[in-house]
Parts: sequence; structure tokens; C-alpha cells
Amino acid sequence: MENRLPMEETLIMIKPDAMLAKNAGEIITILEKSGFELKKSKIFRMDDELAEKFYVEHVGKDFFPGLKKFMQSGPIMALVLERENAINYLREIVGCTDSSKAEPGTIRNLYGNHNFLTSNAVHASDCPVSAKREINLIFQNNK
Repeated sequence: MENRLPMEETLIMIKPDAMLAKNAGEIITILEKSGFELKKSKIFRMDDELAEKFYVEHVGKDFFPGLKKFMQSGPIMALVLERENAINYLREIVGCTDSSKAEPGTIRNLYGNHNFLTSNAVHASDCPVSAKREINLIFQNNK
């Protein structure tokens, strides 16, 4: 009997920079070809309340105002994805937060702005607790 990892849900957000550059379709293609099933999607704009709840661990830090302004600069596409080991696998194919240091072929290497840390094309949940919290925040009105 094959040892299979449990099915898991995670969140990816295609950030305003990648939406503006019209890279959402290519990013979704990478996700689908990597075995992810798209469970939910939503295009929205981040308001102050959501930004402060979503990035609660960064509120009060020097970089938070710039991060918030960037995340509010345009539309965002959020996707709930499912597959075995979804969180860890997504983090691998997304690449390093600093897109200039991301491995070749990763989403951030391909689509991130290598001059600005926050303009790294996507956000991906980093652990099961974060995935659940972030999915609930983004999709709370879309049950």
C-alpha cells in the first residue's frame, strides 16, 4: 500500500503587481500543472480592515504602511488550492519571498519584481494554521 500524504487546502493570492502585468493566467496554469485543484477563487480589493487583519503580525512595523499601500494598489486574486502536501509544495513552487533570490522557474522568480521585496507576485500560506485563518478571512462572505 502506497503511503499518501493527506489532502490539504492552502491559499495563494496573486498580488496587484502580477494582476497588473496580466500574469494571473500563467500562474494558474503553473498551479494546475503542479497538481493543484482550484477549489475557490475570488477577485477583490483589500481595504484597511482586511489588510490589518490579514497582516496582523506586521502592524506597527516600519514596512507595514508600504506593504498595505501596495496590497491596496489594485485587484488581488485569491485561490483556495487543494492537493496532497499543498502548503509545503506550494511554498516550493512559489519560491523565496525575495524574488531576486528565488530559484529559477519558481513563480516569484518568473513574475516577481526583483527590485521591490513586496512586489513578489504572490502570497502563499506558510503553515496549516495560517492557511485556515487566511482562507477564512478572504472567503468569509463566500461560504
